[in-house]
Amino acid sequence: MDRNVAGIILAGGKSRRMGGGDKPLLSLGKARMIDHVAARLKPQVATLGLNANGDPARFAGTGLPVIEDTVPGHAGPLAGILAGLEWAAKQTTCRWLMSAAGDTPFFPDTLVERLAAATRERPGAIAVASSGGRWHPTFALWPLGLRDTLRHFLVDEDNRRVSAFMERQGYVEVEFPMIEAGSQKIDPFFNVNTPDDLAAAERLLQSLRP
Repeated sequence: MDRNVAGIILAGGKSRRMGGGDKPLLSLGKARMIDHVAARLKPQVATLGLNANGDPARFAGTGLPVIEDTVPGHAGPLAGILAGLEWAAKQTTCRWLMSAAGDTPFFPDTLVERLAAATRERPGAIAVASSGGRWHPTFALWPLGLRDTLRHFLVDEDNRRVSAFMERQGYVEVEFPMIEAGSQKIDPFFNVNTPDDLAAAERLLQSLRP
């Protein structure tokens, strides 16, 4: 656990390809997807919150504080990251925020450790995870000091692109290896977007069990 890092699970997206509703509340094995995500992230951070809009009661079973977007218009994951930064600055003594998508249940348990190590070489930079030659902007370690700059980017410039903000501020990529699952290699940042993805996640969960 890194005492300087707070965590935020981004669960505010609309699940159009899944037929609507909250993807993180879908069952995966004997738990919900959000429970798998929280179980992976919680041991890596000092404190953990969940970003979602609407009735927070639907996430009551997680035991996590639910943080709503602080900018209007359902402005996407960048709005959730901003809400997390502002929450962490007010409610914790942490200096960094680790963001994680609520529909990606197999990310590495060394995520925070390795991203934090990268920031020591590039102080002030955002550290972002990558795998298989692709980066994953919602899985990143953010300095809390960026919150005012991010609010200006979102509100005054009306720019919602996570990658565009990272490119402007400066970032460092950290490559993570594929997951060995039997004879297959699976991206640890595989996210569940469709019913077929959910079925694949069920199979992967079974193959990873000891």
